[in-house]
Amino acid sequence: MALSKADLRGVLSGISGILVTPYDENGDVAPKKLSPIIDRALTAGVHFPVVNGNTGEFYALTTDEAITMARSVAEILDGRAPMLAGVGRGIRDAVALAKASAEAGAEALMIHQPPDPFVAPRGVVDYLKRIADASDGLPMMLYLRNDTIGTKAIADLCAVEGVAGVKWATPNPMKLAEAISACDPDIVWVGGLAEVWAPTFYAVGARGFTSGLINVWPERSMAIHAALEGGDYETARKLISEMRAFEDVRAEEMNGTNVTGVKSALQLLGNDCGPTRPPSAWPLTPAQHDKLVGFMRENKLVK
Repeated sequence: MALSKADLRGVLSGISGILVTPYDENGDVAPKKLSPIIDRALTAGVHFPVVNGNTGEFYALTTDEAITMARSVAEILDGRAPMLAGVGRGIRDAVALAKASAEAGAEALMIHQPPDPFVAPRGVVDYLKRIADASDGLPMMLYLRNDTIGTKAIADLCAVEGVAGVKWATPNPMKLAEAISACDPDIVWVGGLAEVWAPTFYAVGARGFTSGLINVWPERSMAIHAALEGGDYETARKLISEMRAFEDVRAEEMNGTNVTGVKSALQLLGNDCGPTRPPSAWPLTPAQHDKLVGFMRENKLVK
């Protein structure tokens, strides 16, 4: 059963944990490899596992593969936590994936911002409405990576029935504050640039954050969330500073090592989820790898 908008608000204020997409030796999706990763994340307390997000290489997957991932992650979760499923690309692919994700048991959808070069904000309104219809009205979280559409357009998108939250993924806290003021106060604004930006976004009204770190070190993500929820920014900043090297590796090469860093860390932990697919960079350079190993050893994640 889908979460109500009120229930979703509470969950979104936690951590949306963006799962990697594992591959086997032939390069095919191998979702069963996620079982130990999901188990650890849920044991740590991660609120909301997310399948088919960008840390899950959404744009490197076919729609059929994305459907397989949604179905498989729902089976692994087995009702232990609500699942958020990413949806996007062309409208027919988005509709097919929304329908399949709803049937698999997703409690809400994360709508990727369309990357098409010719996107009209009012066209995105229609896009959202068709996705909502296909999913039989599942709540939606918008994934906003480009805020140049303007506050008025953002408010129009948030006014679409079923929109419960916005994953704000642009480094512009003042525009975030403006958008929050312009929209329904029931909308949850989630920090979409992971732990490093979470304190900044919290300071202007966001709650919760998305995280790829949960694949590797969910306990640290939860500690940062607890500190921010308690208003303890000093502790949050200290905890973030100790994992900053991990995010620095992920941000290199125009963010092209974002998922590479996560999957490389998982390999070091003994949870090999395969390489990333092009155009993501693989493998890490020797310098990047040494920095990652240093981070893992310094934080006693590996010996």
